[in-house]
Amino acid sequence: MFWYNGKLIESQTLELDIYEPGLLYGATVFTTLRIYGESLDSSLTNWQAHCDRLHTSIQAFAWEQPDWNLVRRGAELLLAQFPVLRITIFPDGREWIIGRYLPQNLLELQKQGVACTIAEPEISRSLPSHKTGNYLSAWMAKTNATKMNAQEAIFVNTVGNWLETTTGNLWGWQNGSWWTPPLTDGILPGIGRQQLIDWLQIHQQKVREEPWTPELVNGFEAIAYTNSVVEVIPIHTVYQPRESLQYDSYHPRLQELRELFLA
Repeated sequence: MFWYNGKLIESQTLELDIYEPGLLYGATVFTTLRIYGESLDSSLTNWQAHCDRLHTSIQAFAWEQPDWNLVRRGAELLLAQFPVLRITIFPDGREWIIGRYLPQNLLELQKQGVACTIAEPEISRSLPSHKTGNYLSAWMAKTNATKMNAQEAIFVNTVGNWLETTTGNLWGWQNGSWWTPPLTDGILPGIGRQQLIDWLQIHQQKVREEPWTPELVNGFEAIAYTNSVVEVIPIHTVYQPRESLQYDSYHPRLQELRELFLA
């Protein structure tokens, strides 16, 4: 079951023109959101922020805006069946919405954390400030990570600074502050990332948006990645070519970060 171009379709296949730019070049933008309380209007679902990010990318690319009423209608029909929705918009304004379930081991991941590898510098995201359908680099980096018994990979830039994981934004704790890489380094402006920044500032917690240099990452007590679906996932190990880094996945500050999603 999925929603496409104004219709709910009971099928596992979608028919596209063989010259469809979205198929040939990944010419789409998308967002993935978690439905809280079975409602698009929940503050945790953050529906408007997801729509705003799509709108901004579509406007930047000079594409046709979708019928936003149809986008919402499709999402409302699917949320009764799925807690996670992926909303994709084509250059001509067609909308495509699919649903999925939360990872079965999500609670375990949130508690115990995951291991990460460092992606090769030449594997970088295309148009990193936009969430486009050209997701080959992220798929390759994560696939390569699984071959090394890791669950995620971290993108780095040409000078070795850590940027983000294949599916989320990075957070670290040290010296009484939360740290996250700045948008100016070329990372995705994650919805969950901005939620956490807003919440932490409301709770008068320091958030430092600075480059994650090799020196900085060696000093973190705890790190995690975040996105709108899995919330906060601790990272206990980062495999690097020369040495691995270990972090405390049970650090009390990580629990405080997770509790912000219970507000």
